[in-house]
Amino acid sequence: MQHRGRTRTTPQRGLVPLTAGAGGLLAVLMGLVFLMLVLAIQDAQHSLLSARSGRPALDQIGVVQGTVLDMEGGQRSYVITRQDEFLKPWQAARTAFPAQARRLVDVSTSPAQRQLAEQIQRSGQSFVDDYSVPLVAEARRGDPDASSTARTLEGRQRLDALRTQFSRYIHDERLAISKRETALEARMRMLTIAASVGVGAAVLLIVAYGAYVSRVIVWPVRRMARFATRLAAGDMSARVPPTGRREIGQLETAFNTMAGSLEKSHRRLRLLYDAGTALGNTLDVGRTADELVRVAVPRFADFVTVDLEESVLHGGEPTAAETVLRRVARGGVRDDSPLDPTGALIAVDPPPAATRRTVTGPALVADLRVTRRATFPDARRTEQLLDYGMRSLITVPLSAQGVLMGVIVFWRTRDSPPFEKDDLSDAQELAAKSATAIDNARRYTRERETALALQRSLLPHVMPDCPSVDFAYRYLPTGTRAGVGGDWLDVIPLSGTRMALVIGDVVGHGIEASATMGRLRTAVRTLADVDLPPDELLTHLDDLVLHLDDGAGEQAGEVGSTCLYAVYDPISQHCSLASAGHPLPFVITPQGAVEPAPGEAGPPLGLGGLPFETTDLDLAEGATLALFSNGLVHSRHLDLGHGLDRLRRALVTSAGKGEPLEAACDRVVAALRTGEPADDVTLLLARTRALPGDQVAAWEILADPEHVARARTLTTDQLAAWKLDELSFTTELVVSELVTNAVRYGGPPIQLRLIRDTRTLICEVSDGSSTAPHLRRARVFDEGGRGLLLVAQLTRRWGTRQTAAGKTIWCEQALPAPDASTRPQGSVDWSRE
Repeated sequence: MQHRGRTRTTPQRGLVPLTAGAGGLLAVLMGLVFLMLVLAIQDAQHSLLSARSGRPALDQIGVVQGTVLDMEGGQRSYVITRQDEFLKPWQAARTAFPAQARRLVDVSTSPAQRQLAEQIQRSGQSFVDDYSVPLVAEARRGDPDASSTARTLEGRQRLDALRTQFSRYIHDERLAISKRETALEARMRMLTIAASVGVGAAVLLIVAYGAYVSRVIVWPVRRMARFATRLAAGDMSARVPPTGRREIGQLETAFNTMAGSLEKSHRRLRLLYDAGTALGNTLDVGRTADELVRVAVPRFADFVTVDLEESVLHGGEPTAAETVLRRVARGGVRDDSPLDPTGALIAVDPPPAATRRTVTGPALVADLRVTRRATFPDARRTEQLLDYGMRSLITVPLSAQGVLMGVIVFWRTRDSPPFEKDDLSDAQELAAKSATAIDNARRYTRERETALALQRSLLPHVMPDCPSVDFAYRYLPTGTRAGVGGDWLDVIPLSGTRMALVIGDVVGHGIEASATMGRLRTAVRTLADVDLPPDELLTHLDDLVLHLDDGAGEQAGEVGSTCLYAVYDPISQHCSLASAGHPLPFVITPQGAVEPAPGEAGPPLGLGGLPFETTDLDLAEGATLALFSNGLVHSRHLDLGHGLDRLRRALVTSAGKGEPLEAACDRVVAALRTGEPADDVTLLLARTRALPGDQVAAWEILADPEHVARARTLTTDQLAAWKLDELSFTTELVVSELVTNAVRYGGPPIQLRLIRDTRTLICEVSDGSSTAPHLRRARVFDEGGRGLLLVAQLTRRWGTRQTAAGKTIWCEQALPAPDASTRPQGSVDWSRE
C-alpha cells in the first residue's frame, strides 16, 4: 500500500474567472467592432440620404421652370390670338406657381440653394404680379400696348432673368450632388475597409478565444476522456500526466486518485477472488494452508505463517486449550527468514488485548520497532526479526464455530509499505476464507479417517494360511474428496482344501459405501459356509441385496454393487467362477501368457430376477488368477478397454515372470496408477497349487452296515501310511459315525475320502441323498442321535455341502505336526495407501 499525501500548491485563479474574463473581453471587443460598423453605416446612410436629397430639388426646379414657361406661353398665345382657351393653362400655372416655388425653397439642400430658390420665388412672383397679370388684363381690354415691342422685350428680359436663375440653381445643385456622391463613394470605401477589418478582427478574436478554450479546457478534457476510457476498459495503470492547472489540474489529481483507488480495490478484489478459487480445492489441511500462503505472497504480505492446533491436523475438533500450535505452512519472498519452519511447535501468543479462548478480530502492529516489547517479550527474538527487516505484521485468528483453530500472521519488511488499518479487512477476509476451507478439510479428514477405520475393521486383517493357493493383494483407497469407496476382497477357506476368492465393488463413496461393503462381505462369508456353487451364491446374494436396507430407507441395490466369486479346488485343479457385473479376471499361465477368463459377466447385484452363469476353468499348477476392481483399469482419463490392455501388459511383465506375488502386485499397481486414484484400487493375485495324489485317498463303500468296519480299516491303514497314528482312534471313530449315518439315512453311492494337507486332516463321506443332517441333542433314553454331536466334539469343525449327486459331510482335524510354516500368508498393508 502506497502513502498518498496532499501537495500544497500556490492559489491560482480558477478557470471560471479566466474564462469569464476572456469572454467579457471578447464581448467588449466585438461590441466595439460592431459599434464602429454601426457608426460607419449610419454615416454612410446619412451621406446617402444627403446625396439623394438633391434629386427632389432638381425635380422641383424643373417643375417650377415648366410652370413659368407654361404661364409665359399661355399669356403670349392669348395676347397674340385673343382666344380665351389659352388662358386656362396660364391661369393654372399662375395659380400653382406660389406653392411650387415654396416647395422648391423647402427641398433646397443648402442655404445658398435655398437663398437662390427664394430669389427664384420672388422673381417668378414678380413676373406674375408685375408683368403677366397686367399684360393679360391689357390684352383683354384690347390695349395695343399689350402687343407692343416694349412689353414683349420686358417679358423676354424678365423670363431670361428667371432662366438664368434656374440654370444657376440647377448647376449649383448638380455640383452639390456630385460632391455628395463623391463623398459617399469615399465613405463607402471606408465603410468597406472598416467592415472588413471589423469582421477580420471578430473572426480573429473568435478563433483566439476558441483556441484558448480548446487548449485550456477541451484538450485536457479529451485527454481525460481517453484515459477514462482506458480505465473503464480495465487498464488499471491508466494515469493522466499532471500537466494542467487550476480546475483541470484538480481534475487530473482527482482522476489519478480515483484510478489509484480503483486499482487498489481491483487488487483487493482480485486477491479475494483468487483466494476464493484457490482455497479448499484439495480438502487437505496442510495443502489449504499452503494455498493461502501462495495467494497472499507477495501481493498482500512479504511473509505468511499458518499455525494450527495438532488436533485440527488429524480431523479433531478444536479445543482452544492447547498451549502450543503446529506450524503447517510458511512462505515468503525469500527462503532465509528467521521465522520458525514448517512442522515446528509454536508457543501460543494471543493478539494484543485478546485471550486464547476468545475469538477477536485481527490485530495490527504498524511498526514493530515501537511496539516490540508489548508484542514480543522475547527481546532476542525481536531483535532477530528487526535485524532481518521485519517492520509490521497483522495477526488474525482462525476460528470455526466460535472456537480458535489457529492463527495466521502476515508480515511485511522494510522493503514494503507498512500495514495500515485498511489492510485489516483484507486480512480478516483471507482468514475467514481460510478458516472455512481448513474447517471443511478438517471435517473431510475426520470423515475419511472414520470411513477408513470402518473399512479397515470390515476388511480382512490377516488372511488364512492357504495350502491350495499363494496370494497377494493391494487395496488403495481413493484419494479424492468423494471419500473412501466400497471395494472389498476376501479369501475364504472352504471344505476339502478348496478356496473361495471374492472381490466386489459397492458403487459410491463414504461411510455408507463402507457399511454396505461390510454387510455384503459378511453375507458372502455366510453363504460361502453353505458351500453353494458360485452362481447360486450370487443368486442368494442378489436376493439379499434387494432386501438389504442401508438404514436410510434406501436399498443398497439402488446404489449398485458388483461381485466376483471364484472357487478353486487344488485336488482337481478346477476353478468355477461367476460374476455379478464385475470384470472377469485374467489368467496367467505358468509360461507367462495372459488371457482373460472366458465367460460373460452377469448383471450387477440388486436388479433381481436375472440368472448368473458359472464359468469352469481347468488351471495348471502355478497358474495365476488376477482379480481386480474397476478403479485399477478405468477412470475419467482412462478408457476401460485401454485400461484392460495396460493391465494385461503389466501382468505379462510382472506375474508372468514367476516373481513373488508381493513384488508383482507392486509392479502392477505402480504401472497402472497415475496420481491419486479416482476410485478405490483393488488387486488380488492368487497362484494355484495342486495337492499331490498321495495326499488324497478315496474309497467306494457299499451301502451295507457290514462295510462300516471295512471303512474303519481303510482309514487306519491310510493314517498309518501317512504316519498319523496319533489321529487313528479319533479318525476311526469319526469315520465310523459318518459312514454309519450314510448307510442308515443316505443312499448309494457312498464314498469315503481322506485328505491330508499341511495343517489338517479332512474326512469326507458322500452319499446320494440330498437330505442334510442336523445336529441335535439326544435324550437320555434315545438309542441314536449322538453321532454328529460326537463328530462335532472330536473335530475342529464340520459341515455339509450339496453336490450334483447328493451331499457330502466333512470334518477337519488339526495335524499334530504341521509340515508348513505357521507364518500368516498376508495382512493388509495400510502403509501403502
